[in-house]
Amino acid sequence: MHVTSLPGPYGIGDLGPSAHAWVDALADAGQAWWQVLPLGPAGEGNSPYNCYSAFAGNPNLISPDALVAEGLVTRSDLRTLPSKADRADFGRSSHFRRELLDLAWRNFRGGAARKLRGGFDQFRSESAAWLDDFSLFMALREAHAGQSWTQWPKDLVLRRAPALREARQKLRDEIDRQQFSQFLFFRQLGHLRDHAKRRGVKLIGDVPIFVSPESADVWANPHLFRLDAHRRPKVVAGVPPDYFSKTGQRWGNPLYNWPAHQRENFRWWVARVRASLAQADLLRIDHFRGFAACWEIPASAPTAQKGRWVKSPGEAMLRTFQKELGGLPLIAEDLGLITPDVEALRDGFGLPGMRVLQFAFGGDSANPHLPHNAVPNSIMYTGTHDNDTTTGWWRSAPKDQKAKARRYAPGLEKDIPCEMIRLAWASVSNVAITPVQDLLGLGSKARMNTPGQAEGNWGWRMPETAKVDRPLERLAELTELYGRRPV
Repeated sequence: MHVTSLPGPYGIGDLGPSAHAWVDALADAGQAWWQVLPLGPAGEGNSPYNCYSAFAGNPNLISPDALVAEGLVTRSDLRTLPSKADRADFGRSSHFRRELLDLAWRNFRGGAARKLRGGFDQFRSESAAWLDDFSLFMALREAHAGQSWTQWPKDLVLRRAPALREARQKLRDEIDRQQFSQFLFFRQLGHLRDHAKRRGVKLIGDVPIFVSPESADVWANPHLFRLDAHRRPKVVAGVPPDYFSKTGQRWGNPLYNWPAHQRENFRWWVARVRASLAQADLLRIDHFRGFAACWEIPASAPTAQKGRWVKSPGEAMLRTFQKELGGLPLIAEDLGLITPDVEALRDGFGLPGMRVLQFAFGGDSANPHLPHNAVPNSIMYTGTHDNDTTTGWWRSAPKDQKAKARRYAPGLEKDIPCEMIRLAWASVSNVAITPVQDLLGLGSKARMNTPGQAEGNWGWRMPETAKVDRPLERLAELTELYGRRPV
C-alpha cells in the first residue's frame, strides 16, 4: 500500500498518525514488511514513478498533524478536506499542504520551533550533493510557472555559472523553503521508520530504474543522459508489446549515457541507491531487466513498437554497489520479457525475483509463477500495483486460466482473494506480499494503476470506514499456520 492510500482528513495519506497506526496494525498481525511505491515528489499525473527528483521526498506526504506537534503551525491552521471515500484528492491536498508549508516556513524563519534549527543545518550540509540542485530547480520551475526546464532561458538550460549565481540570489527564500520542506519530509519519515523498527516492521521501497525528463537529475547531470544539443532526449525508454499493452509502453524517460556513468564509477547511481536506503530497508528495482538491456525508442516515435534492445553495464554496476554499499539489499523486479541474461544477472548476485499468482495459471505446469515452481529466494505476490485487484482479475480471467486455477486450488472460488493470499503464504518464497486491496477483497474500482493508461491512476485510498480488523486477523492466522511470523 502506498502512503497516499492511507486514510486521513487531508485529501491523501501521509507520514503522520495513520501511517504509524498502520505499522501498529501490521505488527499486531505478525507482519514483517510494508511495501510502498516511490516516495519522491510526484510530477504530472501524480505518478510516483514520474518524479522531479530521484533523491528528494514528496512534500505532499508531510503530515499536518506532525507540523502542529513540532510547533510550526497551530491546530487552528488545519482544515479537513472532504473527499470521496476511496479516492485521493491530489489537487486540493497539494494546494492545502503548500499553504501550510509556506506558513510553517514563515513561522520557522520568524523563530518558531528553534529546536529544529540544528537539525535543519545538519540536513542541509549532509544532503547538499543533491539538495542544492533540487531546491534551485524547483524554485526555477515555480518562477517559470511550471514550464519545462528545456524552455527556460538558454543560460539556465545550459547551467551557465553566472545565470545560476543570479538565480540563487534572486530566489534565495524559495530555495530555503524548498530545503526546509525536504528536511521536514525526511524527519517525519525517520520518525515513522523508527516506530516501525520498534514494532518489528521493515519498509520495502521502490527505485524506478529511469528518471523523469522533467527532473533535477537530468537538468543537473546532462552528461549522464543521452540528450541532444537542446538538452532534450534523443531516445527514450519503454518496453515492447507485452501482456499489458499491444503497442508496448513508451515511458518517455531519457536513457542513460552508460559510458559516462562507467567513467565516474557509477557515482550518481551509488549515491541514488544510498539515498533510497535512507528511506527503506529493502529496495525493489523497478524494471530490473534494464540493468541487462534497455528498450531504446526514438524520441520521435509515438509508440514503443519501433525500438531495439541496447545492453547495459548491469554487472559492473552491481559489483560497484556491493563494494560501496556493503551489500545488495535489493529485489529484482523481473516481470515481463525476461531473457537468460537477465536471469543470470539476477541469480549471479543472489537477488530475489518476483512471482505473481495472477500470472500463474497461463501456460503449462512449468510456469514459474506457480507456487510449486517458486524458489525460496523470491517474493511471492498475489498481484502488484500494476495488476488489477485479484477480485477484478478473476472476473475477467480467460476460461482456461480459471479452469486451471480451480484444479490447482479446489475451493478457490469460495473466497478468491483470501484463497490467493493463502496460496502465496503457503509458497516456499521467503517473503509473501499482497496488496491491501486484495486483503480487503476489493474489485477493479480499487485498482491502483493500469499500465499504458494516462488517466485515472494512483488515486485509490483505503476508506476511513474500511473494516480491516477481521482481514488482518485472518492474515495473522495464515502467517502463523505457514510459519511466516517473525522470530
